[in-house]
Amino acid sequence: MKGYSLSKKEKRTLGRIIAALALFVVLFAADKTVVLGSVFHGPAAWVLPFCLYLAVYLLIGYDVLWRAVRNIAHGQVFDENFLMCLATLGAFALAIYRGATGQEIEGFDEACAVLLFYQIGEFFQSCATGKSRKSISALMDIRPDYANLVREDGTTEKIDPEEVKIGDTILVNPGEKIPLDGVVVKGASALDTKALTGESLPRDAAAGDEVISGCVNITSQLEIQVTKEFYDSTVSKILELVENASEQKSKAENFITKFAKYYTPVVVIVAALLAVVPGLITSDWSTWVYRALSFLVVSCPCALVISIPLSFFAGIGAASRHGILIKGSNYLEKFNVANTFVFDKTGTLTKGNFAVSKISPAPEENAEEILRLAAIAEQNSNHPIARSVAVRYGKAAEGGYTLTNIAGKGISASKEGETILCGNEKLMRENEIDYVAESGLGTVVYVAKNGRFVGSLLISDEIKPEAKDVVENLNGMGCKTIMLTGDNEAIAADVAAKIGLTGYKASLLPQNKVTEVESMLKEKKQKDVLCFVGDGINDAPVLMRSDIGIAMGGVGSDAAIEASDIVLMKDDLKGISLAKRIAKKTMSIVFQNIVFSIAVKVAILILSAFGITNMWVAVFGDVGVAVLAILNAMRVNSNYTVPRKCAPASSKDAAQ
Repeated sequence: MKGYSLSKKEKRTLGRIIAALALFVVLFAADKTVVLGSVFHGPAAWVLPFCLYLAVYLLIGYDVLWRAVRNIAHGQVFDENFLMCLATLGAFALAIYRGATGQEIEGFDEACAVLLFYQIGEFFQSCATGKSRKSISALMDIRPDYANLVREDGTTEKIDPEEVKIGDTILVNPGEKIPLDGVVVKGASALDTKALTGESLPRDAAAGDEVISGCVNITSQLEIQVTKEFYDSTVSKILELVENASEQKSKAENFITKFAKYYTPVVVIVAALLAVVPGLITSDWSTWVYRALSFLVVSCPCALVISIPLSFFAGIGAASRHGILIKGSNYLEKFNVANTFVFDKTGTLTKGNFAVSKISPAPEENAEEILRLAAIAEQNSNHPIARSVAVRYGKAAEGGYTLTNIAGKGISASKEGETILCGNEKLMRENEIDYVAESGLGTVVYVAKNGRFVGSLLISDEIKPEAKDVVENLNGMGCKTIMLTGDNEAIAADVAAKIGLTGYKASLLPQNKVTEVESMLKEKKQKDVLCFVGDGINDAPVLMRSDIGIAMGGVGSDAAIEASDIVLMKDDLKGISLAKRIAKKTMSIVFQNIVFSIAVKVAILILSAFGITNMWVAVFGDVGVAVLAILNAMRVNSNYTVPRKCAPASSKDAAQ
């Protein structure tokens, strides 16, 4: 359990297991060497070993006894607690009967061993579940660290966002994330909303405008009146979804639940018949009751009931450790066979921000000069286009210029008789600049100096560097990869060609995306699984309608996160390939555990019924198989790495 620290409860359980195991080993050794039954003679020979073994039995199994009694009182009779108690208490009764009738005393040690190893299996399960839960809880790291609360005297205090109440006023400085939903009461600024809406351009916010938690304040200080408590925020909703994930069971889990529901009563009836019918025929009650008890021990479906849900929980935990939130094991199971992936464009396949993609110098000019002049003109602006120019230029722009913003057209920069114009076509035409039009896809910035055209910059949304590799990976697995976007045909075709998508649809409104997905769902085969990958409020309807909705970005909109089934917290497409590997490995281990558990149990059940094996073998058939299945399930929660090319998971990967 590398990297996992035991809880107080687990430490107490481990201490109890160690103490009981030590006492059992000493008692077992003494019983086999000194023969405790020889201390008292005759019908009372069983008294001393009974008292000593009973102390060990109660130390290790009092909670199992209590759960069995409590569940029976609530009408839940046939479960693993009932089987454990029935088999072990029956073994005690049989040992007493043998001792009282002068036979060799057998059963006390086996009864204690059954409960001891059962508790060891439960401990492994607790540790494995705790490790997975710790991985899931790590998602709390995305929560805002603080909120700047404005006091009545005008001072501010950094406090936990959970302490902020509806109606309080908070201060958000440039560069800070808005921690809670609210309404702007003072200030005006540009907000980076791409994590919420998928829009590349920032949104202006002024007094009276509503703002959503998760937006990043870009330019100016804002005072916001809070309208929603932290418990209604994105992070809280995510945690709530994690807690409810166990309710979304896979087909395999539902099968095991139904299997255990009918299986347990059947084996109890078979065990009773195994004890009674041959006993009536042979009058050898001791032998057949012992076989029936062994049959009961091995019949306990612990390996399946524990390891299968644990495998899925470990898979969900492994995914969450890598920033992938899967809302239930049913989605993990379905994602393993997902074969159609439909993508939104902005913020999903593209970064949702601007970068200089092309520089077109005029004759006798050079790219460096265009960047230098554009950087001078844009140096005081926080607009994404201005920032993309500054990033491409890579150094500080020359100062001392008088900068004038020309609304809707661009910027003029002047200094000592030198005038720089930087803006759109309107600015060029207004100043009678003979410019060369740029035909590329994106936003064009034209640059002129002292009335002479210098060149142009093409600024466009960047394709995510991992997008091509992920799409190639999915295509290589035989999946369809389709893009739905509101952008025009030319931009959509360009992005689809660069990434290698198998298809695309352009100029779509949100309702058109739903219509397209509805059409794909009608056309697909029954066993096919369609995933939609998107972000933002406008993607919520199609995320909800698809077989599996995948939301990009943990700080996305509440609507998108609620509507989706998988959330990629790191806003990284490689999470799709990683989730595929985790799903494949999880389902492989689930299949291994089902086959192994059933095969071993059936074999030992048959051997127990014919008296070929004793209760010690039955202990292995129950607890040993359960421990092995749990250890196998824990392999799901291992470290995963995604290579640059995101190669599809091989059969070797799945068998790890």
